[in-house]
Amino acid sequence: MNLADSEIVGSILTKAGYALIRNIDEADFILINTCAIRDNAEQRIRKRLRELRALQRQRTWVKIGILGCMAERLKTQLMEEEENVSFIVGPDAYRQLPDMLHHVNDGERMAETLLSDTETYADIEPIRYDTNGITAYISIMRGCQNYCAYCVVPYTRGRERSRNPETIVNEARSLFEKGFREVTLLGQNVNSYRWHDPAGDVGFPQLMAMVAQVNPLLRVRFATSHPKDLSDELLQVMADYDNICKCIHLPVQSGSERILKLMNRRYTPEWYLDRINAIRRYLPTCSITTDVIAGFCTETEEDHQATLDMFRRVRYDYAYMFKFSMRPNTYAEKHLQDDIPDDVKTRRLEEIIALQGEIALENNQKEVGKTFEVLVEGVSHRSDQQLFGRNSQNKVIVFDRGDIQPGQYVNVRVTRCTAATLIGELAN
Repeated sequence: MNLADSEIVGSILTKAGYALIRNIDEADFILINTCAIRDNAEQRIRKRLRELRALQRQRTWVKIGILGCMAERLKTQLMEEEENVSFIVGPDAYRQLPDMLHHVNDGERMAETLLSDTETYADIEPIRYDTNGITAYISIMRGCQNYCAYCVVPYTRGRERSRNPETIVNEARSLFEKGFREVTLLGQNVNSYRWHDPAGDVGFPQLMAMVAQVNPLLRVRFATSHPKDLSDELLQVMADYDNICKCIHLPVQSGSERILKLMNRRYTPEWYLDRINAIRRYLPTCSITTDVIAGFCTETEEDHQATLDMFRRVRYDYAYMFKFSMRPNTYAEKHLQDDIPDDVKTRRLEEIIALQGEIALENNQKEVGKTFEVLVEGVSHRSDQQLFGRNSQNKVIVFDRGDIQPGQYVNVRVTRCTAATLIGELAN
């Protein structure tokens, strides 16, 4: 989502006469787009600001701005604590950047962090400045109002609001005409997408069908689904269209009913497993990935074992796994206690990572001998004699390049694997 926002910022500033610079040593303005979901992300930004002081000593006119969720969360406090920051801009104020850059260039320091109930940037065509030309992201909605106990997003990005579906379909069509062959529809909870129209409301299943109909050669993905809202209607649409990728990211966060309730996730393990079973019914080849938090407030060994058991039952293909970090102004920070020692969090996280590694390897081993259609994305990082791409299940497949170019669809037979990657050869 930060990448999608950065592409919007790039478009706004380019239209205002600014040019994107690849070499930071040539920049007059440095804009850092930030995330506030975890503390370590904010600490990396603080470290980057310290590193940039040396550049500013050499190029005294350079101005630094902080964008996004960290700017929204800390507001003017950030400029008080970081003297080399000239301006901060929240996620709903990017249209004001050209004017702000003019003023800070005259020596002012500025902050704009008001959240909006309507801003979606639907009329702005993002500039695809850091892309392979094959895959792209389309933001379909902004904000969140689920208020999970651990999460700052509702406070840094505001309430949910959806884009006009016509603008989303037009953006997908434009990308396809420019040579892109895959789009990922983005939202904090895409299942909540809803556009109200006198001719009839459009929900997420209808939107997915509309984008899939742009062209059968355009792959369509989405992120992220909330388990409480994953509908059979969406699963049926995914089954109906071959170019809707068979991969669902379904964050579980914990396998413990008690912890899920504390997190305000609004589903039980039984509900979650019912949704997993529904995915398997409609989409037998679908891969499933997840997010999980180790060491949430009051988590016991029994709770932790329930999470490990959930991993064994679902058998995720991939997982984003983190230790709990208390975020300011969340429900957890105001009402719960971060009472799990860090060494316990670390041990539990390591156990989850180890188990997931075993499961991912076993899952990939079952793919050996199968042939998949792969959208080629580029040259392998390890060898310029190999290409890589992903199948519909979002699994990376590496193979000898032959006479193949990025952007093509090819059939690849898997011959071996690691826990993270499938390795194969072009199939006849």
